[in-house]
Amino acid sequence: MATSNLNELDHPNELNQTPTTGRPGWHGAASETRVGLLSFLTLFVIGTDTFLVAPLLPLLRHQFGVDVARSGWLVSGYALGYVACSLIAGPISDRVDRRVMLLGGMVAFTASTAACGLAPGFWVMLACRFAAGVTAACASPQIWASIPLLVAPRRIVATMGKATAGLALAQVAGIPIGAFLSSVSWHTPFLFVATLAAALTVVLAVAFPQVPRPASSGTPGGYRFVLTTRPLMLCLLAYLVFQTGNFGALSFYGSWLAKSFRLTENGIGVAMMVIGAGNAAGSLFGARLVARLGQRRSLLAGILAMTAGYVLTVPIGQLSLAVGLLMLVMAAGGFVFPVMMTVLQARAGDSRGTVAALSNAAMYAGVTLGAAVAGPLLAALPGFTGPAALAIAAYLLSLTVYAAAGALST
Repeated sequence: MATSNLNELDHPNELNQTPTTGRPGWHGAASETRVGLLSFLTLFVIGTDTFLVAPLLPLLRHQFGVDVARSGWLVSGYALGYVACSLIAGPISDRVDRRVMLLGGMVAFTASTAACGLAPGFWVMLACRFAAGVTAACASPQIWASIPLLVAPRRIVATMGKATAGLALAQVAGIPIGAFLSSVSWHTPFLFVATLAAALTVVLAVAFPQVPRPASSGTPGGYRFVLTTRPLMLCLLAYLVFQTGNFGALSFYGSWLAKSFRLTENGIGVAMMVIGAGNAAGSLFGARLVARLGQRRSLLAGILAMTAGYVLTVPIGQLSLAVGLLMLVMAAGGFVFPVMMTVLQARAGDSRGTVAALSNAAMYAGVTLGAAVAGPLLAALPGFTGPAALAIAAYLLSLTVYAAAGALST
């Protein structure tokens, strides 16, 4: 099986060379542009659905007559469905046509999201949100697993960046879309996203390339390969640790802005849009810097930049400086995330789908763990000291694990 060589991104001079022969699965520059755009759109639509429910919880709580704690199940139900399905769908996707699985997942995602908008009661809505998480887990990992097989090695990080930008923009857009459309009806946001998903599914059916099935490397696939490949396991662990600190801090940006700067809900929404724009910019434009630094130095520089950013949050006492600094931190996050995904995929062998699904499951696990730890820290310590300390510790630990995996070796 042809896999992207880690060294291809560690020697900047090689990034500007055009291969004389295409490797299996590479369809040329026009296909790279198409794959990047379709990856962006797919993860934007799925990501928007992910972040859609948060601003709707008060309205849904009133609609279905449930308390605050139970309304939160609508968020955790989606995440649980995503993680549970990822553990099953990943290995399956390594044995079937990735394009077919992507399209099938998008069809089911469209149906489950539409069903959310038509749910007659709380328990039906909870089941539909769980189903939306399951179907999203069938579709989105195929994007990460397909990119290294569809684009030239020198364009993998850039294309991963476009996919990441789709998720970043969804974070910016999901909350305001949900809030704005809910003024019409609580049904409207779900039906709107379902309509977008249906249109995108048609576009994917027409334009998404056939993903090649390279000859097997002869090594065991699926979980057996992952569990017996120490560098890959360490990279997955490093990614989990990183996301625990990342989302532990990110989950409480709004709480910090309200606690320390008395920002209103509208003000927090605007601030989060500015911060999210930094993340999208880092994802879209970071590939050129990666080309100059190389993959390994980019991984180190990106994580250290985020660490330094959180160190600087501790003494900040001015709102504009706080928002600007968080925007820069998220820009560094957008820059380094495609590199981390490339590190994982470059070590995945015949198990690209399994690794993509596990990385997504690790991200959701990081969300859960990070929020559980950072919340009490925010309450116990002044300003943003608690979540920032968690992020700093997690980032430094993740770098240690990446080093043990050989991902930072020269």
